[in-house]
Amino acid sequence: MNAEILCVGTELLLGDIVNTNAAYIAKELAALGINLYHQSVVGDNPQRLKEAVNLALSRCDLLVMTGGLGPTYDDLTKETVANYFGLPMQMHEPSLERIRFFFQKLGREMTPNNEKQAMMPKGAHVLTNNYGTAPGVALDVQGKICILLPGPPREMQPMFREEVIPFLRRYSKEMFVSSTIHIFGMGESNVEQILHDTMLKSENPTLAPYAKDGEVQLRVTARAHTEQEAHAMIAPMIQKVQAVLGEYIYGVDIQNLQNAVVKALQQNHLTLATAESCTGGLVSKRITEIPGASEVFHCGVCSYSNDIKESVLGVKASTLAEFGAVSSQTALEMARGVRALAKADIGVSITGIAGPDGGSEQKPVGLTYVGVSCEKMETVLELRLSRGHKNEREYIRTLASSNALNLVLKAIQKYQESK
Repeated sequence: MNAEILCVGTELLLGDIVNTNAAYIAKELAALGINLYHQSVVGDNPQRLKEAVNLALSRCDLLVMTGGLGPTYDDLTKETVANYFGLPMQMHEPSLERIRFFFQKLGREMTPNNEKQAMMPKGAHVLTNNYGTAPGVALDVQGKICILLPGPPREMQPMFREEVIPFLRRYSKEMFVSSTIHIFGMGESNVEQILHDTMLKSENPTLAPYAKDGEVQLRVTARAHTEQEAHAMIAPMIQKVQAVLGEYIYGVDIQNLQNAVVKALQQNHLTLATAESCTGGLVSKRITEIPGASEVFHCGVCSYSNDIKESVLGVKASTLAEFGAVSSQTALEMARGVRALAKADIGVSITGIAGPDGGSEQKPVGLTYVGVSCEKMETVLELRLSRGHKNEREYIRTLASSNALNLVLKAIQKYQESK
């Protein structure tokens, strides 16, 4: 089965909203073993929408559309698709009742134009929306399948999981299952060089790299008739990569570094505290994004000034005077200080020059020190994070926070090794 994604909305064309729907749907279609050959975006214009639908259905078996299911006059996705197949629109009473109940629950009056959302092409399979007012639509007509979904991701994504995937499974004989290996501390080119032959020779499962800021992801994808069979094919490839890149891998199928850190702290019954200067609390923010962080995270100190480094974290005035705020000595004392202050098992610190100003020949923009202090290890990393581009401040801060999180994982590993 060949699929196409068509997202509807002038706001997408203008760049006011990032089109995350297409990326999400593409991944889900791949997991179902459905080929995706085209993606496109069209504005809220009746003629151009009609042309886009005609073009898409001329070259695909499955068309997945998002947007244009609202109550206003320019929401025309259902009407356009119904017209393509020559289907009349009719009221779907169960959907109308759900919409009325939705407004009652919110204590708001339902305006008459909301009834438009309950109008469906005749013979449509209605997809329930438990997160908003616009139901979805699934059509299987004349050898073509059309899936129409609301535009807001908070509605579209759960509807796809709960309604669309079960509907589409009957059309796919195989499925694609992927696992992601997360790598930090090695660039994409180095990963590719080390695993070049493996990547070329691997057909099922496949092995492909994806670069992100400061890290690399390796996606292992298997094609099989069942999920269990696919996982059995994936496991040996993961083991092979782990044998080669073990020390650089911080997790498999774990969302990000902060998830890995919180999980590792919980599993080892350890606690963490952070002391940050140039990152301004970014490490704390990333840690506390994760549910359950309160079990393992004691506190974060944003010690932007030298006075706070001294009075709160206990950094010596002599250290600041001799080596400066951006130094390995200060970073280590910050890590020790916040660990003692919070009575935590591990203290991690960051001090650096995020730019664009403040650098010098001796201490350029991007120079960053990341320190860690715990019973099992104390160390400081000196990092040169600038790539010589303009407006690197957030890039430098993000990489610094990622290095701090990775260093926490190294400290936790020392506890594991001592058991």
